[in-house]
Amino acid sequence: MNVRSTIPEADSGDINISLADEASARCAQLLGDAGLRLTRHRLALGQMLFLRPHRHVTAEGLYEEATAANLRLSLATVYNTLNQFTEAGLLRRIAADGIKSFFDTDTSVHPHFYLEGEDVLVDVTDGLTFTRIPEALPGHEIARLDVVVHLRRKRDLDPA
Repeated sequence: MNVRSTIPEADSGDINISLADEASARCAQLLGDAGLRLTRHRLALGQMLFLRPHRHVTAEGLYEEATAANLRLSLATVYNTLNQFTEAGLLRRIAADGIKSFFDTDTSVHPHFYLEGEDVLVDVTDGLTFTRIPEALPGHEIARLDVVVHLRRKRDLDPA
């Protein structure tokens, strides 16, 4: 597939980038279908997120990956891009501990384990069933249900 697209550069005018490889074209199509204007940073971060197997990332972790891949962008750009992807429905934000947010590339409703002390979020592989969920407040509807089960390593209580 040989797709050509005009992708605006943040600091300069429009430039032409060849999206010659199929993966880049797929990512560009995904972002375009979500209503996002293509930029170098969105395309690069989109490829890191959406062309790999399902994953959970933090802004800081993705920033480190981008820096290691020689992408020149700021942590603020990563945060902004993740928020834009979330607003466009491409990611789900999971607030694991009230301080740190993870961004999940699987936007379906599913529960997670958060490994305390390890800062890791993983999908619960077994199904989770609720026999009853609370009714929404008057004039409201339930938009989604996030379940995060916090785990920590067992402490060995046997001193021997």
